[in-house]
Amino acid sequence: MSVTIEIDPASGFCNGVVSAIRKAEAELEKGGTLYCLGDIVHNSDEVERLRAKGLVTITHEQLRDLHNARVLLRAHGEPPSTYELAKRNGIEIIDATCPVVLALQRRIKQCHDTRKDQCSIVIYGKTGHAEVNGLVGQTDGQAIVVESKADIDKIPTDRPIELYSQTTKSIGGLRDISASINARLAPGTTLQTHDTICRQVSNRVDNLRQFARKHDVILFVSGAKSSNGKILYNECLNVNPRSHLISNASQIDPTWFDGAASIGICGATSTPRWLMEQVRDSVSEIRWKTS
Repeated sequence: MSVTIEIDPASGFCNGVVSAIRKAEAELEKGGTLYCLGDIVHNSDEVERLRAKGLVTITHEQLRDLHNARVLLRAHGEPPSTYELAKRNGIEIIDATCPVVLALQRRIKQCHDTRKDQCSIVIYGKTGHAEVNGLVGQTDGQAIVVESKADIDKIPTDRPIELYSQTTKSIGGLRDISASINARLAPGTTLQTHDTICRQVSNRVDNLRQFARKHDVILFVSGAKSSNGKILYNECLNVNPRSHLISNASQIDPTWFDGAASIGICGATSTPRWLMEQVRDSVSEIRWKTS
């Protein structure tokens, strides 16, 4: 039986990640040691590829002991304290913060600087996520982070609320959180919801659903640490129960393809194209051996 294998042309790195990786590769070509504060992208295979080129991943704790070095800040962004530490330690910052994240940081900082005594700043996002840490840092740590409806009890109900979102969250999730917060507000209290979700991410949802529907089997390629990957994989699974989440080609189970005439391969905004191509090649080899 002839089998069609297709890689989703819209899947893979978003512009922010592409820019960060290009900056890293350009700096590595200059020679010398280049450090990256945290994994440059939430994909272990791409992190390993860049490590082999000389990129050294460090933690925030290790940054404190680093002096007179070059450090790349990834697309997720960093709080002001990171820049202050770098200045004290004579560290040259290679700033690869995504422009969408940077604009959001500025909005939150402006809100905090002008209205911190008048409202509560709430961020819908994943606690501990690098982007969220950077956003909370714009408020001197005062912003309230909510991951789900279970967290909204942390929000005061008697003062105005300014609600922002991590850029990679879903539009539906933000809408639900906003409605839940609004339902428990004290009379006369206002809620202002700011849709700060990156459209390059959110617009992929409809495209992915269409892609998943047209194939018998879907292989969604994503790093285990990718929040965006989990969201997008579930969108595939909702429309195609034969969707499988893998990190790389080694996790493929040949039995998934039994009776399949078409196989679709797609990925997260942190998934490199070359990794999806490796998966495609492995699927082709499996089909050739079993045909």
